Order: sequence, then structure tokens, then C-alpha cells
Amino acid sequence: MKYFKYILLAVVGLFISSCGDEFLNPLPDSAIVTDAFFASDDEVLAGIIGVYDAIQGVNENTNTSLVSSNRGIQFEYMISEMRTDNTRTATLEGSKADFHRYRVEPNNIQSEDYYESMYSVIFRANNILNFIEVADPANQSRYAAEAKFLRAFAYFKLVRLYADVPLATDVVLPDDNETLFTRVAVARIYEQIVSDLQEAVDNLDNTYKSRASKAGAQGLLAKVYLSQPSPNYSAAEQLCLAIVTSGDFSLEENFTDVFYNELNDEILFAIQYEAGNTLESQSFSSEFTATFRQGREDGHNIVNDNLIAAFNEYGGNRTDQSFFDTGTWNEVIKFLPLGSDITTTPPTYGSSPRDAGNDWIVLRYADVLLMHAEAILAGGNETTSSAAIDSYMAVRMRAGFDASDRPSVLTKDRLLVERRVELAFENQRFYDLLRFGVADAVISAHAEEMGYTSYDSRKLLLPIPSREINLSAGLLTQNPGY
Repeated sequence: MKYFKYILLAVVGLFISSCGDEFLNPLPDSAIVTDAFFASDDEVLAGIIGVYDAIQGVNENTNTSLVSSNRGIQFEYMISEMRTDNTRTATLEGSKADFHRYRVEPNNIQSEDYYESMYSVIFRANNILNFIEVADPANQSRYAAEAKFLRAFAYFKLVRLYADVPLATDVVLPDDNETLFTRVAVARIYEQIVSDLQEAVDNLDNTYKSRASKAGAQGLLAKVYLSQPSPNYSAAEQLCLAIVTSGDFSLEENFTDVFYNELNDEILFAIQYEAGNTLESQSFSSEFTATFRQGREDGHNIVNDNLIAAFNEYGGNRTDQSFFDTGTWNEVIKFLPLGSDITTTPPTYGSSPRDAGNDWIVLRYADVLLMHAEAILAGGNETTSSAAIDSYMAVRMRAGFDASDRPSVLTKDRLLVERRVELAFENQRFYDLLRFGVADAVISAHAEEMGYTSYDSRKLLLPIPSREINLSAGLLTQNPGY
């Protein structure tokens, strides 16, 4: 049987190359017809691994081009963490410094790269689904579920940052402008994400932590249910409870081990990197240094004073394991390159900090426990539920707080601050503020305190990249305020 498929021209190069090659432009100028591009189960599996390459992205130290490189999630700390009250850039120079000041323009190269990187994930996943019948029958449902998990992962990123976005659930021809450039309503995007993740829950197991898994899909779907315009708190609660009662995951006793004992018992899903391998490493952790700079540019993700105050009150033993004061800056240490030693003068940062191997944690058990409490809270201001307080206290007690610290009432504010100090610098704060309905209030107060006069509530959404609007010949519309 023949399988004639329309394939994006750039996809062909990417699926047979490593993540170090040029960025997949999801809107190429031409397409080809290929006869059984994936011809075997092994080739389909290799294609699935290629989707993870798109998420992993290209190390900025390996390819410094600002226009031809898919950075994947390596820019995500700018897109999310630095747009909250948690962190900022040490310098005001360059487009990376625009995020913390809410001055991102439609031509911002980092936002454009992130947008296109997520569509790279989507187009690769769709290509896998077009060839799923080539795989061994015993593997087809699992491969399809994995591809849909990854597609949902990317769309969940996009819909929260850009709102209405184009929705493609199949390989798209380059002249299909309606699919490529029609913004689809947020609610419809969430419907697709939920459908994809439900299939992943039903067809995956917990074999992997660095690839899609049943628990990873359950945790991601729980967060989706909490985030969508009409939250499904009951479904989110049940998904979190399923993870908790599975017995497959537990909190690491030592908080540092969460980040340096990689793929540990707390990890549900992480993106892996390999130290010293230019094609498989990351450079973002070196960019978190400022006083003794190890990255290509001035320090990013510098810790704000109000977060330090939150750590001082609520951080417990997490404080000294999350950031440190160099005497000039307070710098993130959760993801310092392996081999770093901040006790030396000056600190040391491993043998090759710009080719670091630190994994990027997408979802971990502490997050699930706190989401469990959030789901029980169900949008209210407080709860006396013992189950919610149990989950909250499990995270608190790992941080060194005594069982006697147990509250009789868990409030929304207390849960939000707990998420802040537990998950600081893990790109969760921005989305937490959105889910808890306080993003505008918190960020506007922060912007006023810091003198960021460019902020208004419309800046909670990023602009649709101008390059995409230009390619659409005006079909793709811009978000308000840009």
C-alpha cells in the first residue's frame, strides 16, 4: 500500500537531522509529495524523538543566529518568569530586557522564536500522526498518544501566552492560508488540548520521565482543567489524586536533589540535556549569572527583592537552595551548570557552563500536590478540606516546616505564596497568577513599584509576531494594545 503525503519541505530536513540544525519554519514557501517518508516503525519512533528535539531547542552558544535557530523552551524564562514579580534582567540592553519591563513589541526576536518553536513541535507531531499506520500495529496507539501529548503541550504554551492562535491538527499545505493564519478561539484550542491529553492518559504508561507518560499527561491535563476559561476543578482533583495514589512518585528528601539528581522520583516530565554536547546542551543556566558572568550576555532572571522577602518568610530550607547573594546580585542557583560551586571565591561554574546539561523540569510531584489543593479550593478564597491541607503540608514539611505549622484553613493567598517559593524560577509564576485570577493586580502593583510605566492589562498577552502577520498578508490579526 502506498502512502502519498504532503509534507512541509522543512520537515523533511528536520526529521533526519539533529536538533542542532536550522530552525523549522512552519510556514515554508514550498511543499513536496513524498512516497512513504516514514517507512518503518523505527523511522516513526525516530520522528517522535525529533519532536522532543524541537522542544529542547538549539543552544544559543552553538548557533548565535537570531533568525534561523529554534531555541525551543530555552527562552521560556523570559517569556514567563521575567514577566512576573519574581525576576528581571540585570541590564536594560537588548530585546531580552524588554520582557521584565513589559515592553515586548511584535518584532521581538525571542517571542517570535518561541511562537515558531511551539509550532515546530505541532507540525512535527502532526507529521507523525499522518504516518502512524506505518508503525507496528502494537505501537500505533502509543505513538499517536505521544504525538498528541506533545501537540497539546505546545498548544497549552501558546494559548496562555497569545490567546487565540491558528489551530492545525494535520500537516498543512503552504497555500492553506485559512489554517495557517486564522486565529481560533481560546475555548476551541482548549477543547483540542483536552482531547489530545485524554488520549495520552488512556494509552501511555509511566515508562519514561523524559518522554510523554500517563502521569505526565494526567498532571498536564489537570493543569489544563485549572487554566481553561471554565475550570473543571473536579476533574483536575481526580487527576491529581490518581497521581498521588499511584505510588509511583514522591517528594525528594533533599530539595537540591530535585534539580541535580535528574529524573528522580519527583519528576513526572522533564526535557533532557547533555553537558558538553553542543547539539544536546543548553545555555540558559549560564545566563542566570551576572556578577561573575558565564553566559554570552549580561545576567538574566535576577531575583527581585519582593520574592526574597517571600522566601525569608515562607521559603524554609528552599531559600539557600534556590538563589544566592553574590554581593552584587541575587542569582538563581536551581539550574546552575553541573559542577558549579558557589562557596568558592569567586564561584566556579563547571567545566563548560555554556554547554550545560541541566534538565528542564516541566512537571514534578510537588506541583501536583499543590494543584491538588488548588483543585479542592475550586476558585474559592479558602478551604478547610483536610485532603487539601495534607497536600499543602507535604510540600511545606519537606521545606523544613514542622507539622505544628499546619493551618486549620488553607487560603488562596497562602497556597499562591507556597507555589511561588516552591516553584520559583521554574516558569510557573506567570501562569499561577493567571489561574488564581490575580495577574493584573499583582503585576500592576509590581510594575508601579519598579517604575515599569509600559505595563497595562493588555500586556498579559504577548503580541502575535509581526513576521507571522506579514506572511499572512493581513489575515492574521494582532492582539489589542500592540
